[in-house]
Amino acid sequence: MTELEQVQQQLIELQSQLAFQDDTIASLNEALTEQQQEILVLRRQMTLLKQRQDEQAATLGSGEAPTQEKPPHY
Repeated sequence: MTELEQVQQQLIELQSQLAFQDDTIASLNEALTEQQQEILVLRRQMTLLKQRQDEQAATLGSGEAPTQEKPPHY
């Protein structure tokens, strides 16, 4: 194999590696974007749960009698 052929082979290998890395980066970026969206949804849910908990604590602290409901397993 001549030196030119070796350089061409190395160039082809580098191009293949670059294409694989580009695909990997795109996949990782997509996964990261999905995870970020999920984190935003979870944060919003946590905020709503905290608000609901604070409202219940305020209701219990104000002297109002909580509704007496049986748990679902009864």
